[in-house]
Amino acid sequence: MDPAIIAGIILLVGIAVLLVLAVPIAVAVGISSFVALAVVIGAEPAVFVSSQRMFTGINSFSLLAIPFFILAGELMNTGGIAGRLIDAAKVLVGRMPGSLAQTNVVANALFGSVSGAAVASAAAIGTVMGPRQRTEGYERAYSAAVNVSSAPAGMLIPPSNTLIVYSLVSSTSIATLFMAGYGPGLLWALTCMAVVFFYTRRHPVAAAHERVPLGVAVRTLLRAVPSLLMIVIVIGGILTGIFTPTESAVIAVLYCLALGAAYQQIRLPQLPRILLDAARTSAIVMLLVGVSTIMSWVMSYSKIPRLISDSLLGLTESPAVILLLILVILLAVGTFMDPTPAILIFTPIFLPIVSTFGVDPVHFGLIITFSLCLGTITPPVGNVLFVGARVAGLRVESVIRALVPFFAALILALLVVAFVPQLSLWLPGVMGLLE
Repeated sequence: MDPAIIAGIILLVGIAVLLVLAVPIAVAVGISSFVALAVVIGAEPAVFVSSQRMFTGINSFSLLAIPFFILAGELMNTGGIAGRLIDAAKVLVGRMPGSLAQTNVVANALFGSVSGAAVASAAAIGTVMGPRQRTEGYERAYSAAVNVSSAPAGMLIPPSNTLIVYSLVSSTSIATLFMAGYGPGLLWALTCMAVVFFYTRRHPVAAAHERVPLGVAVRTLLRAVPSLLMIVIVIGGILTGIFTPTESAVIAVLYCLALGAAYQQIRLPQLPRILLDAARTSAIVMLLVGVSTIMSWVMSYSKIPRLISDSLLGLTESPAVILLLILVILLAVGTFMDPTPAILIFTPIFLPIVSTFGVDPVHFGLIITFSLCLGTITPPVGNVLFVGARVAGLRVESVIRALVPFFAALILALLVVAFVPQLSLWLPGVMGLLE
């Protein structure tokens, strides 16, 4: 048998088996890629090539943005931002039916877009909103489902580490992807708000809404402005060319540090723990990027992308059907794999396929990110789902039942993102960022 085919089989089967054995994804990809590479070129050369590929993969100036944005998110989580954003969200949607649930959705979108972390958003917002909703008579499982379903919106609304990873793999502009993320990100939040609205029509206990006096509303929004200003500084600086995305991440860290100190929520003794937490998360991401470069080389050598492409194109010539098949695969992958490794693995496979029938790489970046964000709220590996359930003090099974209407609505939203490219491309086009 052709060594390239053997290498491809080892790579795919090895990753699948190791994941079933609960081996961490980075280790599973690294081991399988090395063994496959050793079959192709020999064990001793594989050591040197693997080391070289890993170093080359992470030796990128653009990738420096990820650890800095992660650090900025950790500073935001500790710096008293959640309460201010929740109060601001309450002002914005406090008069709607199901106001506390609507507030949860908007607060998650705001906090997630600032911190860039869906898990942190679910933990921070859920901890504050859960007790308030229980006091108002909301069902605990429903409250947890609202929190879980809305948290991933921040992974689409920039600045987004997930979009930075996609930019690295696809060689697309980070600034363009950031602008493209606003449409799908807002659609995610609006979809969750729509489900909440229809839920309140059948459950009057959740329909009571709260009026905020004008003076209080103005003061509350002004208190939240410094937190939201970080988005303006980061995105505005990138678009105007004042600094690069990597430099903007450093600016974000300094701004969050200053903001946390001004709010008297971040103190000097807390910094070592914050830095350590950010370093741990960054190390995992960088390891994934490094081992994925080895895997990409093996896949290219084994012609795996070509084989998958030929298989899909052999099934049908319809671009719509092929795109639907890709969405099904991505949704299945998202149930057992986090977005970062999934983007690193599947972008090189699917991007060439969709490019053959005219899908813009920027548009596909939002398709794959939206699809994999759905995986964060589904078992068995949905980290946002598990964190949200833990924060609510509930079993995952009870949250899943309440989550079904949100998941169904978000599937429909995914189809809109996939088949209405202007939702993603309109804003970058207006900004003159599309080539």
